[in-house]
Amino acid sequence: MDLNALWFILIAVLYTGFFVLEGFDFGVGMLIPFLSKDDTERRVMLNTIGPHWDGNEVWLLTAGGATFAAFPHWYATLFSGFYLPLFLLLVALIVRGVAFEFRSKDTNRKWRSLWDWCIFAGSVAPAFLLGVAFANILRGVPIDGNMQFRGNLFDLLNPYALVGGLAAVLTFLLHGGIFLSMKTTGVLFEKSINFVRQMWILVVIELVALLIGTYRATDFLSHRGLLALIVPILGIVAILAAGFFIRLGKEGWAFVMTSLTIVIALVSFFIALYPRVMVSSWGVIYDLTVKNASSSPYTLKVMTIVAVIFVPIVLIYQAWSYRVFRKRIESKPETLTY
Repeated sequence: MDLNALWFILIAVLYTGFFVLEGFDFGVGMLIPFLSKDDTERRVMLNTIGPHWDGNEVWLLTAGGATFAAFPHWYATLFSGFYLPLFLLLVALIVRGVAFEFRSKDTNRKWRSLWDWCIFAGSVAPAFLLGVAFANILRGVPIDGNMQFRGNLFDLLNPYALVGGLAAVLTFLLHGGIFLSMKTTGVLFEKSINFVRQMWILVVIELVALLIGTYRATDFLSHRGLLALIVPILGIVAILAAGFFIRLGKEGWAFVMTSLTIVIALVSFFIALYPRVMVSSWGVIYDLTVKNASSSPYTLKVMTIVAVIFVPIVLIYQAWSYRVFRKRIESKPETLTY
């Protein structure tokens, strides 16, 4: 395996980690205005993700930085062509982060309600925009021989991309709801369980629709062959297993299954993409690949050495933080931080 392929895999791992970890984070954020009846319940929900949300976002920052360093042409084409969606994504994440910090600064009901809705908007917008972006990368966008995007915003808002965006939102809602059921007690626990039982079937339907759309709107089958069907079908099996564990009341296993569903979805995406990093709708000769979009071999070598040293440290720290904050959050205002 050469360094180009290695860094494609590492970037895939970073995006997968982000979608799994920030996925439940976004899901809880989207549920805050709707699943809680009073300020205490909203604070409980915030405290379930409070120790994790900023660390989870590091995965996206690292993925973006790795893309810039390892595949600068991919980064340049992606961020120039998808400028408006990615700008909105950045604004949403900034507003969300500010909301987490500002909400508790005043006890005024309207003040807190404002920031609750900011957390909601800062959760649903990135989930939807990332789903749209990834669907377009796989479907193909107008890219010319100079690796420049030649489309407009309406090219990105095609039916398949919108299905991808909706699939991300619904999957994260289910993922976040299950996480809440693992981290809460009492009334909020019951609300979370009832929610995921109803949401699960919608996620199954949407993921099946996305799978069908992928085979119709992309070159997944012609590029990878019938054997490639196995991986995404395993994702459907995983989400069905999540519903089974939800019915049994085994929230931990249900969370494992939704995490596995997200992992398989990202694995399927990157399998379908490789060796390309962006598909051109103008023809295969204009595709960006791990070869023509990469940095120099020396740059990739230095990056690999740095990654080998620091990535394990980051993983150990994050695993430790999840272990420290693994207990359920009780509805006691004096124990809540946010």
